Amino acid sequence: MSSQTPEVDVDRLAAAMDAGAQLVDVRERGEYAQVHVPGARLIPMGQLAARLDELDRSAPVYVICATGNRSKAMTDLLRAQGFDASSVAGGTQAWLSSGRAADSGL
Repeated sequence: MSSQTPEVDVDRLAAAMDAGAQLVDVRERGEYAQVHVPGARLIPMGQLAARLDELDRSAPVYVICATGNRSKAMTDLLRAQGFDASSVAGGTQAWLSSGRAADSGL
């Protein structure tokens, strides 16, 4: 994980999501099913490298996990593959703590 990994806060993520940004949730299926940011696409950390073709390379990618650790590592992976990627600081916990809406289920 790079100390230079770009991060955005949940306010910036919310604005980007309102504008149609792509958000990738890299948690496991069970975590995602419990609660996730509306519009987040589930691609678990262990599958991301094999599923890069599912992402739009021409648009920024925001990466979220539970608290921000896994998303930083996966943001670095995406950036190494040429994506304009940023990690969401504080992850899903920060999103929930901000009082924003959340979804559950798959």
